[in-house]
Parts: sequence; structure tokens; C-alpha cells
Amino acid sequence: MCLAVPGKIRSISGDNPLTRMGKVDFGGVVKDVALAYVPEAGVGDYVIVHVGFAISKLDEEEARKTLELLREMGEAADREET
Repeated sequence: MCLAVPGKIRSISGDNPLTRMGKVDFGGVVKDVALAYVPEAGVGDYVIVHVGFAISKLDEEEARKTLELLREMGEAADREET
């Protein structure tokens, strides 16, 4: 099973579209992410990230819905463990 997570681009480095990298914020955790697959993405945009690569851009509303669902799933899993 694969999991791709939405995050918000905080900064971008590099001019070459194939090596462009971004600092992406996942609810307070910031990771380096390759942006080669989303050349249209810019600072402030939300992207879906899978294994360190942004694979698509999405709007803020959809990102917030997805993040909320992931939070709810985590909370439900925590309740099941206790």
C-alpha cells in the first residue's frame, strides 16, 4: 500500500526543473522534496508527496480535507490501541 501526503511548499531552491527542490511543511514537520514532477508549483502551493517526490499539485481546500481525514484516522488508531 502506498501513502501520499499533502504538504505546503515553504521555499524552493534551484533553477533547473529536473533538480528543483522545495522545503515542504507537513503540519510542522518540514522535509526536502523533489519538485521535478510539478514544475508549475510555487511557494505557498500544496502538493501531494510520495517517497520524497511531489507528484501533483492540489488546492488548499482539498489539502485541508485530506489532512483532517489523516488526523482522524490517526486518532481512531490511537483509540484502538488503548
